[in-house]
Amino acid sequence: MLRLAGARLLDERDLTEVLAVLAADPVASCMVAARVEVAGLDPWRLGGEVWAYDHRSLRGGRVDALCFAGPNLIPLCGDAPALRSFADRARRRGRMCSSLVGPAEQVLGLWEELAPDWGPAREVRADQPLMAMGGSPSIPMDPLVRPVRPEELDRYLPAAIAMFIEEVGVDPCAEDGGVSYRARVAELIAGGRAFARFEGGDVVFKAEIGAMSTKVGQIQGVWVRPDRRGRGIGTAGTAAVAERLVRGLGRTASLYVNSYNDVAKAAYRRIGFAQVGQYATVLF
Repeated sequence: MLRLAGARLLDERDLTEVLAVLAADPVASCMVAARVEVAGLDPWRLGGEVWAYDHRSLRGGRVDALCFAGPNLIPLCGDAPALRSFADRARRRGRMCSSLVGPAEQVLGLWEELAPDWGPAREVRADQPLMAMGGSPSIPMDPLVRPVRPEELDRYLPAAIAMFIEEVGVDPCAEDGGVSYRARVAELIAGGRAFARFEGGDVVFKAEIGAMSTKVGQIQGVWVRPDRRGRGIGTAGTAAVAERLVRGLGRTASLYVNSYNDVAKAAYRRIGFAQVGQYATVLF
């Protein structure tokens, strides 16, 4: 008997259709596109699976709903039946992700399906403006913000840990003494995607380019040392990183921010970012 509906695991035969879906909204899909453009759809190389909701019995045609299941569960598009199918597959697979993140409508709809089995969540951030800019910043950039050098890892890492604890609410070093997180930060530094302003050898501002597709780069981990806040350091520093993305790397600069963080939202608007969508995050 043919299965006429359900979440289907995609493979290389589906790559053209998946790339078309990702290209339709390059800012919202940046986190997934950054992986798929490099690794294709092979789960081992991709570090996760890509699912589609397929109401047909045969392959082919347009993909209407898409979800990435890896370190994060990222539903990119899909209506209520598609989200139910993704939830069914996620339950069968078991929770292997640290969060649900992506377009708010899909994340919150998927969480509604999964909450009875996976809940309660540690935190639900239901409204996170997704912002982007494609030109140079509207304000002066901090000339002292630069890429972090590999030999500066030990000076940069404490700031990265402080940012993570402040933003996510957990210590990234708790499980394995920080080995995995240190390796991730070292990877960003080696790729020229970690930026900082150093004063007297200490980091007073930091930010990173996390996911980066061929069209979009996503700024993450923006942090200013607490005793230096309120002086415009974060705004000017973020402008410098955005300029690096737009002019240096030829990408649209993007980021998402919690709706309650009025100070950050205002700062990003001054830089030149405009809201282009809405994200949501469910943290476990």
